[in-house]
Amino acid sequence: MTEKLAGLIIIVSILLSGCIPTKTGTKSDIVIMPLGGEVKVTDGSIVYALPLTVLEFDIIAERTIEIPGPYSEFAEEMIGLQDIITEENEFWSIRDVSLRTVEELDPSQYYVIQGTTLMQTNVLALKKNGLVLDINPYLYDATSFSHSQGEADFEGLLFPDLGAQEYVSMKTDTAYKVVKADTAFIRIPYLVQKKKSLTMEEEAGEAAKRLLELREGKHMILTGETNIFPQDGSAIDEINRLDREYTALFAGKSWTEVRHYRIWFTPQISMAGTKTTIFSFSETGGMTDAGSNNGEPVSIEFIPSGKTRDLNLIVRPVVSEKEIAVADKLFYRVPDVVEMRVSSGNRTICTARKLIYQFGNTVALPSNFIIGK
Repeated sequence: MTEKLAGLIIIVSILLSGCIPTKTGTKSDIVIMPLGGEVKVTDGSIVYALPLTVLEFDIIAERTIEIPGPYSEFAEEMIGLQDIITEENEFWSIRDVSLRTVEELDPSQYYVIQGTTLMQTNVLALKKNGLVLDINPYLYDATSFSHSQGEADFEGLLFPDLGAQEYVSMKTDTAYKVVKADTAFIRIPYLVQKKKSLTMEEEAGEAAKRLLELREGKHMILTGETNIFPQDGSAIDEINRLDREYTALFAGKSWTEVRHYRIWFTPQISMAGTKTTIFSFSETGGMTDAGSNNGEPVSIEFIPSGKTRDLNLIVRPVVSEKEIAVADKLFYRVPDVVEMRVSSGNRTICTARKLIYQFGNTVALPSNFIIGK
């Protein structure tokens, strides 16, 4: 980063040493003013802007969902499971946070160069080195993001197979009907079949029985105790799938979804040395806005290095409104090196070292640098 700053200083030194003042131009021939208010752009003028650094955060979060199985209360009794899911839960966690810098046009720093005589300007040289920017829409081509997260990792019924071979039982009872025969009434018996639904405990028992049979069958196949041996691994794969499904009836299911988010954040010089909240994050609800009371704030801290103070030896920074009003100086911006730390509570999530333009100095070139042969 020090090499980049040294390169900027060398560029400015070369440009200053190579300027040639013209004899025909005067300060009244060239006017450079901030764009806005009563300032009007005439034909032959050049409009440029100072760069502004915007931070682009890419956040990857994980959402874990837990659903208890329908037979969770019988897990320990029937298949010996203890550490199981007993209630619905939702957990969020931050997997990764990365940031990069994007240069945009500072909306408060537009300037117009107007001239009434032949002028030679080094705006293009300053633009090539990133010190000023053209009014260029291509700067914003990459600043878009789709919030469509795609389909969930799990689709369909949670528990399509409850494990029982049948879910109703047939019960046969003897009923009687009274028939009149001559002068007497007689009772004639007949059979009645009624359907009876299995209780939850009976269904759980059926599922546990099938699960244990599957495990026993797989053990016999793998140890060669059975006369039937599959020609490939498809049978074992299917047994393993059924094993997982039947075990989930008791232990429950969980799956994880990955969510991607993008946030743009504009640093300000007033934020230096303090923590500023970017967004909030809750373990139960995920990402929320920076001003939300739900969740723990995720903050960023800016530590400027003050490297641009060395530029005072070459060009004097603009320090007063009177100097800004001088209309024969070309303004440009030199960035400063800033260390950034993204944290949540006492945990550091991400660190970076970047050039940020608005943390640097706004300096000006004299008129004899703008006008020349």
